[in-house]
Amino acid sequence: MISKAREKQLLCCLPMLILPAKRALNTKDPDVIIATLRALQQLVQAGPWIGPALVPYYRQLLPVMNMFKPVNCNIGGHIDFQGGHRLGDVIGETLTVLERTGGKDAYLNIKYMVPTYESCVQNR
Repeated sequence: MISKAREKQLLCCLPMLILPAKRALNTKDPDVIIATLRALQQLVQAGPWIGPALVPYYRQLLPVMNMFKPVNCNIGGHIDFQGGHRLGDVIGETLTVLERTGGKDAYLNIKYMVPTYESCVQNR
């Protein structure tokens, strides 16, 4: 019952969270973007209806991800000790979480805004 109430509250305030998230992503500061993307990941995993409810807002949130998705450091055959802290990696993780939790229309909306994105879900 508590989790249902929490999810209902999140669904009610979801539209109010979009503009601050968009502003944070538009700062183009990697640390702010990473923190915002981690918060989005937690938000969509809070309940089964949050992901599909967020799909209509992808067009406001994903353009910055399209700009920074290819930002990764090529270190060749060396070990990357900052795994998970690079902007391109966090964007990839976030897009994967959004696709998995967003329902049947999530992939099409992500692909429209981030053309280089490849589906993580089989049998598309």
